[in-house]
Amino acid sequence: MFEQTFKNIDDILHKDAGCGSELDYIEQTSWILFLKYLDDLEKDKINEAELTGKTYTKFIDSEFQWEKWAAPKLENGKIDHNALSGDDLINFVNNELFPYLKKFKTNAENADTIEYKIGEIFGELKNRVQSGYNLREVVNLIDELRFRTHKEKHEMSHLYESKIKNMGNAGRNGGEYYTPRPLIKTIVKVVAPEIGNTIYDGAVGSAGFLVEAFEFLKNSKNLSSVDSETLQKRTFYGKEKKSLAYVIGIMNLILHGIEAPNIVHTNTLTENISDIQEKDRYDVILANPPFGGKERAEVQQNFPIKTGETASLFLQHFIKILKAGGKAGVVIKNTFLSNTDNATVSIRKKLLEDCNLHTVLDLPGGTFTGAGVKTIVLFFEKGSPTKKVWFYQLNLERNLGKTNPLNENDLAEFVKLQKTNAESENSWSVKIKDIDQSTFDLSVKNPNTPEEAPLREPKEILKEMAELDKESETILNSIWEMV
Repeated sequence: MFEQTFKNIDDILHKDAGCGSELDYIEQTSWILFLKYLDDLEKDKINEAELTGKTYTKFIDSEFQWEKWAAPKLENGKIDHNALSGDDLINFVNNELFPYLKKFKTNAENADTIEYKIGEIFGELKNRVQSGYNLREVVNLIDELRFRTHKEKHEMSHLYESKIKNMGNAGRNGGEYYTPRPLIKTIVKVVAPEIGNTIYDGAVGSAGFLVEAFEFLKNSKNLSSVDSETLQKRTFYGKEKKSLAYVIGIMNLILHGIEAPNIVHTNTLTENISDIQEKDRYDVILANPPFGGKERAEVQQNFPIKTGETASLFLQHFIKILKAGGKAGVVIKNTFLSNTDNATVSIRKKLLEDCNLHTVLDLPGGTFTGAGVKTIVLFFEKGSPTKKVWFYQLNLERNLGKTNPLNENDLAEFVKLQKTNAESENSWSVKIKDIDQSTFDLSVKNPNTPEEAPLREPKEILKEMAELDKESETILNSIWEMV
């Protein structure tokens, strides 16, 4: 049912003049879905209060509640045909509903509340659906969805992930928001966070890393009520610069079961890392920071090693904000291991001196759909210098792409061998004392791969061609003699 509903919603939005791509579809679906989620959440809160003999007051005023403007019902349970539609619905949403919800941010007690998240979301988004009749159709479809049971929430979160994946394939920078889930799951397995750790992503995107870390921890043991509260309120933290990604990340975490995600809408790189104190640090960092961007000079001033490369600035931030003894898994371009510019060499040296870079996973081209760059994953722990790095080169017998994506089985050998840093056809170790101490070059050079035959000299090739021609002539002459 849910899957068909999502498809029908996309079909309606496709017809609307205000929505032109998968990014618009998921953005508009998200804010309506969020309000329906809030309505179901408040119904659950009322039921819980009644069971304990308490009272619960809804935090959304009656005229802005879902059942008032979106889905007023007749006695038979059908939506009242007098419900707002057409221009009346558009005017209400744009001029009354959004401004009202935007004010929640300034009225909230703190940033950890659902009220604050409501204000943030509706301060960033705007309704793009131009036809009130299209919007009415979408609202009617979303009203049929339910978030009440664990099964319903699980199915909804799965479908939402599928929409994020489609958005990542849709172009217009959609790929920035989507890291392949099999890769994220593998990174989480290797880093292996524990309940009680604080987990941070400074470039949160659609919150894939935090979602998978939540699923990993949720299934790691039988959770006590204290464990559950810890996961809800004191475990997952993130920052995101872009409005759409911020909203999608919040919605994704909510659908997976985190009621008020600790995600802040801000540009991480505008924070001076010299201001980071012990209280600001985290136990675990999981991230795929954007690469290829060029940051302005004033942003670069926040870092001791100046560079315009976005990912290099993020890596400095991650090293600084990780607690001593903390663990990290970070995706970055493979050129980070070999570039010889002063900034990259200095950051490589910093990473090797401040952290134990124990593992490098070298990924094949096509891992990220639509991205023409090769990437690696750096696994490191802060507190002691690197003495040896274990490399694993993922070699697949097929080309990766949209119709043939990476899967968890592709990475199973890596997960198995990483536990013991075993050597194989695809894995090897490098001692830091053996690399160039001026450049700290860590280029991926698999010593276990058979060397390719050297290129031959042109004279040698021409000589062989002449010999083959002579041999062919002899064979042809013998055939003619037989004829």
